[in-house]
Amino acid sequence: VQLQASGGGLVQAGGSLRLSCAASGLISDIYSMSWYRQTPGNQRDLVAMITNSEATYYADSVKGRFTISRDNIEMLSLQMNSLKPEDTGRYYCNAVRRYGTKDYINWGQGTQVTVSS
Repeated sequence: VQLQASGGGLVQAGGSLRLSCAASGLISDIYSMSWYRQTPGNQRDLVAMITNSEATYYADSVKGRFTISRDNIEMLSLQMNSLKPEDTGRYYCNAVRRYGTKDYINWGQGTQVTVSS
């Protein structure tokens, strides 16, 4: 699976952005897709996840502000509202294909989100 993230940018606190992640390849085998955030010197942290049954998970810090959706089989989105400076980071999408007990994980290249105060 190949993933291409887009939609990042510079926005003032309180503003909104919509991130997109276009998937290609073995997309029919995708079990879940997620958005992670990484800041310099830190690990990637899970922001939101959606499964192929449309179950969703959100980090506590973004609940009520961010919405993850799978617009179609090829497109993952993250609507980010009421943005805060602490939401700043590089956002990566990933896709998990699950075959029995084995997971295959693919990552996109990331898109930078900067929220100014």
